[in-house]
Amino acid sequence: MHPEVLAMSERLAPHRIAVIAPSPVSMFNLAIPELLFGKVELAGRPGYEVVICAADPGPVPTSGGLDLYVRHGLEAVREADTVVVAGTGAPYEPEPRIVAAVREAAEAGKRIASLCTGAFQLAEAGLLEGRRATTYWAHAEALRARYPGVDLQGDVLYVQDGPYVTASGYAAGIDLCLHVIRTDYGAAVANEVARLALVAPVRPGGQTQFTHTPLPPERGTACADTRGWAMRNLDKPLTLTDLARHAGVSVRTLTRRFHAESGVSPLQWLLHQRIERAKELLETTTLPMDQLARACGLGTADSLRAHVVRRTGLTPSAYRAQFSRLGTGSDADSSSAA
Repeated sequence: MHPEVLAMSERLAPHRIAVIAPSPVSMFNLAIPELLFGKVELAGRPGYEVVICAADPGPVPTSGGLDLYVRHGLEAVREADTVVVAGTGAPYEPEPRIVAAVREAAEAGKRIASLCTGAFQLAEAGLLEGRRATTYWAHAEALRARYPGVDLQGDVLYVQDGPYVTASGYAAGIDLCLHVIRTDYGAAVANEVARLALVAPVRPGGQTQFTHTPLPPERGTACADTRGWAMRNLDKPLTLTDLARHAGVSVRTLTRRFHAESGVSPLQWLLHQRIERAKELLETTTLPMDQLARACGLGTADSLRAHVVRRTGLTPSAYRAQFSRLGTGSDADSSSAA
């Protein structure tokens, strides 16, 4: 078994995640980490242990008018490997104990993430000074005014800068959690979690090393059948004409509708899907690079290498070595793409 896989499967304890619930907390924000991280299993063992905590254990008001009973206090942050700060529906006011806990976690070298307005807590702790970050669009100007040193990214789903990951609002928290899973365990595991949770596959959101440009949420279904058909035929040299013919419209109409629904051009969307398929095949097969490139429609091993390096910062061989889920080595990938 590859050493990376062996270490992953033989981990004595799952990766510990502390989710901090400010008051009044968003119930949706709290549900997302438990739902997604809780579906990660490796060799029959849980990949994560999620603990929800609050500055004042006990009943914590929610933005929906209910109270949630939170058993754990902020001491859970000290035991965590990753800290996630949920958002709140109230006008933002820093909670000194949460800010102190987040700052202490940062000093200990932990990964820290925020959902929605949780970014304000990270900014108050000084973690985002001079760094790229995002928050829910409705609160972006307030964050920019209060913390002008933050390089606020207003048009992304999530962004990672060093050990700090921030997501915008609502469903972007799903994308952030899938991104964390992908970073820890690879694209195949993250995509399987997405399938189990009935949500969209991993979408890039802003991190330089493992992402390039974000894919916005899909906003329509007119081209859904064509997107599905393209996903089933990624190994073929699809063109704009092929896509338009399947959709039964002109190339111009297809391009306009596709961009309106997906936020990107048909060929940008297609390239993203090909690269994601390549990453999954790198993790789950021992296909030689030339065959793998053809299977995902990238053509040649050299083309595969260029796209994977641009997207992940790793060569295909290095990506396979880090994220392979197979019990055998990866000698089969010793082609020119290495």
